[in-house]
Amino acid sequence: MKKLLPIIPILFLLLISSKISAQNKPAQPPPPLPSREVSGVVKDEKGETVIGALVTLKSAVDTIRTATNEDGIFVFKDVKKAVFNVTVSSIGSTTFVKKYLNSDIAKKIVLDPITLKTETNQLNEVKINGTPSVTYKTDTVEYRASDYKVRPNATIDELLKKMEGMEVGSDGSLTHQGEAVVKAKLNGKEFAGGSVSQALKNLPADIVEKLQIVDDYGDQAARTGIKTGTPQKILNITTKPDRSVGITGRTTDQAGNNGRYNASVSVQHIDANQVVSVIGDAKSTVDGIGGGNPGTTHTGSPNVSYRDQWSKKVQVNTSYGYWFNNNNSINHQFGNYVTQKSETNFGGPVKFDQQGSAENHGNGQNGHFQIEIQADSLNFIQINPNFGISNSSNSNNYRRNETDDFSNSLGVSNFQHLLSDGVSTNTGSNTNFGANALYVHLFKKPKRNISINLGYSHNDNTNDGNTNKHYLYFKDTTMNTVIKDSTVHLLTNRHNINTSFNGSATYTEPLSLISLLEFRGEFSKSDNSANSQQTEIRKDVNGQDSIVHRPDLSNIYNFTITQSRYTVNYRLDGKKVNMSIGATAINYDLSGTKVDNSIAQNVSSSRHNFKVIPAFRFSYSWSRTERVELNYNGNNIDPSFDQIQPFTDRSNPLNVIVGNPNLDPGFNHSINGKYNNYLANSRFNISVSGYLNLYTHKVTTNVLTIPIPNDTTHSTYREVHYINLDGSYAWGTGYSISKQLDDRRYNFSLNGSVNYNYATAEEANNIFHQTTWSFDNRFGPRINPNDNIEVNPYVGYTLTRNFSSIAQAMGTQYSTTKFAIDGKFYFKQTYQLNYSASKNLVSGVKGSTNPFVINMGFQKEFLEKRNLVFTFDVFDVLHQNDFILQQPFAGGQISTISNTNSRYFLVGLRLNLQKWGGRPQRNGKNMQRRGDGSFIYN
Repeated sequence: MKKLLPIIPILFLLLISSKISAQNKPAQPPPPLPSREVSGVVKDEKGETVIGALVTLKSAVDTIRTATNEDGIFVFKDVKKAVFNVTVSSIGSTTFVKKYLNSDIAKKIVLDPITLKTETNQLNEVKINGTPSVTYKTDTVEYRASDYKVRPNATIDELLKKMEGMEVGSDGSLTHQGEAVVKAKLNGKEFAGGSVSQALKNLPADIVEKLQIVDDYGDQAARTGIKTGTPQKILNITTKPDRSVGITGRTTDQAGNNGRYNASVSVQHIDANQVVSVIGDAKSTVDGIGGGNPGTTHTGSPNVSYRDQWSKKVQVNTSYGYWFNNNNSINHQFGNYVTQKSETNFGGPVKFDQQGSAENHGNGQNGHFQIEIQADSLNFIQINPNFGISNSSNSNNYRRNETDDFSNSLGVSNFQHLLSDGVSTNTGSNTNFGANALYVHLFKKPKRNISINLGYSHNDNTNDGNTNKHYLYFKDTTMNTVIKDSTVHLLTNRHNINTSFNGSATYTEPLSLISLLEFRGEFSKSDNSANSQQTEIRKDVNGQDSIVHRPDLSNIYNFTITQSRYTVNYRLDGKKVNMSIGATAINYDLSGTKVDNSIAQNVSSSRHNFKVIPAFRFSYSWSRTERVELNYNGNNIDPSFDQIQPFTDRSNPLNVIVGNPNLDPGFNHSINGKYNNYLANSRFNISVSGYLNLYTHKVTTNVLTIPIPNDTTHSTYREVHYINLDGSYAWGTGYSISKQLDDRRYNFSLNGSVNYNYATAEEANNIFHQTTWSFDNRFGPRINPNDNIEVNPYVGYTLTRNFSSIAQAMGTQYSTTKFAIDGKFYFKQTYQLNYSASKNLVSGVKGSTNPFVINMGFQKEFLEKRNLVFTFDVFDVLHQNDFILQQPFAGGQISTISNTNSRYFLVGLRLNLQKWGGRPQRNGKNMQRRGDGSFIYN
């Protein structure tokens, strides 16, 4: 060891000298990579992606072929040389050939977009395009906008009306293949707070490249692929590349008689992922033939939204909106039904007629701010705070005449004739705020990821009511002999607070290239408190009002619900087959206290339930235009706290609620299926869907009609008991068929649905069932024989049938046959006449008027771009837009007639402005896009 010690300093000096000499040597370039990934996108001259183009890559050692996918993208893996030739060919296009010289140390090479030029020697009458107009992807139906022709300055709602399976309401609502679309996005992000009507009526049609209808499971599912719950239908609008930088605006100003008006302004500045939008409207109109709010309504809803890509890693999306809604109306309601009877319970025919008026005023504001941080390629964070404030004030007065011809099964009569009238006012306010946070981590192994989602919300609601009612009881059906005269004047103050926390964590583990395991855990806690105090105003012996606190009518309680869910799924994601099968274990706890007014003490309640629920999802795609889906879900239907309270609630003396602490949760087995097929060559589309819901231990009611003790007027009150019953179920099916001819100048569309509901309940301790059939079929061709004529006839038939097994109950049948036509005539290039007419034949409703509604309008375009338009419109020319709404009730029905002041005219101007600045670029190159239309910042 001693001999080695002198050698150590020598070795140390040699090491230092070698490092110094190494630093003085010039740096050596890294060695070339053995392989790399090459990708790109293929488009046509219009900027639209080309599907199915053949792409060949050749180098000294490579010869690889592939085809572009549904987004026009191709990817080559394991390319051994960085210098290569790329050849692209597609039917109807000139073959593209180019040599590429790239760095041999680049791991991923993204080529500039390849544009295919149309062959110049094609025959004019031959139209060849490799991309179908409608494609079905996983959770997405995609429409190519360029295949649907609309006139200049048209908005997106006019474009959607020409697409298969789409139904657009005059109020801006959108239905796709029978299902409502609830939110709108522009290039993958919420537009104008997600308002569908604002997007449809304010965005111009000529900026659209694709329209997508998406089954949206939320941002966490979009990032991880783990889908839970029921999806929302989302409309996603992707802009054309050359309509993604610029500004568009639209303003409308119209005024008319009877106080009617319509004013709106819309401005959007678009620059790739940056969108600044200002939309505002104020109006007093009637939306739709046979629809609209009753009476006179004044509404307004200004909205400001901002979306931007602050950097390569940070995106923001925020919006703020304000709204107001003021309505006054006159209503007439009438009906008849039968209640069950037994030895101890009175029942029989009930007839009533009620007339009244109402004034309702409301306003509010809401906003949200969303920030997304892509920290790196493996870590993503999203934070989304939000708030909402609303206020309301309502005033109603009514007069109701009701006769109850009651008896029991022993033949004892208990006839009652009641005339009541009164006024009720109500003011309320609501404040809510909350936040959500999402974190997603992707591992280097493909498809392995973990995500965490946290949420908080707080809702504070205050409501003050004043009810003053007068009751007169008569001896018989006449109003000659009064046997009881009473007045009830109550002041009610309610305050409810809800605070909720929720969190979830997911993890996916790939088993192969197309299969993986999903693990998900969820926890939620909801704290609720309610305080409802009632005060009665009575006349004292001197006729003066005196205030009496009524603790027996008060309702004070608090409760907490905690729930945890644990899910395991096996998922298969193949090119044609997508499948998920697994199970969820649910642990549910409810506990709380409520003041028992009879003893003035808190009474505790608690409930616990544990259940394992299976889940199954399956889809098979024969091609990108044909797909079938089948889903099964099971879910608990838990009783609410007021249903399991362990005592009787007499806050409403005429409607007493008896809690049942022994209630079990109900359960719903839900099966849903869907089939879609678009035959591109024939332009024929068919969609069929169906559902089945089977309920076990469903929470329902047992209603007793009981005479008031020691009351000589034979008055009764309702006593409601909560129970569990089996036997309820519901099923339904819907279809949408469309066929287009002659370059879509003739579009034939047939839509319909059949729904059946079988619900069990009890009256007078006897089980009965209520069944409802509904049929809805619509045939609506759209005919455009040339560019100057649009004719859209329509025939619709709806039928609703209700039956009850209650003794002596009357079945009801309500049907409407609707004949309608609307269209436009264009002449002298800048003139337009538009019209709509609807005749409804109603049967099964007393007093139906079979209204015939006609609307007409005239427009004149000005300026070089024909973007200034003079408008004159007349609505409900014959003043017949009065409809009766019929609603089923256990053992009968209720009909409502509301006045809709629908005859008026509007005259005004509309201005459309657009200015565009080319395609979005970054570092001198055109930016590439994702499938949802968002732009990629490299």
